[in-house]
Amino acid sequence: MNRLSKTVLAVSDDEEGVIQKQIAADSDDGDATDEEIMSAKPFAEALPELMESIRRARGRPFAQQTKVPVTIRLDPDIVEHYKAGGKGWQSRMNDDLRKLAGL
Repeated sequence: MNRLSKTVLAVSDDEEGVIQKQIAADSDDGDATDEEIMSAKPFAEALPELMESIRRARGRPFAQQTKVPVTIRLDPDIVEHYKAGGKGWQSRMNDDLRKLAGL
C-alpha cells in the first residue's frame, strides 16, 4: 500500500451526493465549447509577465560568456593534481591557463 492510499478517507454515499450537487452548481465548471477552444490563447500570450517569471526561475542562469568545449590530451599526473582539489577542477585549470597566457 503506498503512502497516498493511506491518507485517502472513505466518503459516504450521502457525502458523495452533496459533493456532486456542489460540482453541478459551480458556474465555472463545465465543458468548453468549440468556439471557446478555438479562441483560447497560448499561456505565454495570455499571461506574458507570468511566463517570463517562470522562464527566469527555471534552470541555471545564462553565462555572459559561454565556454567552448575542447578535447585535449594531458599527462595523467596533471589531471590528478587538479581533480584532487575537488569540484571545479576544470575552472581552476582554466584560471591557471588564463594567468599563464597573460589574459
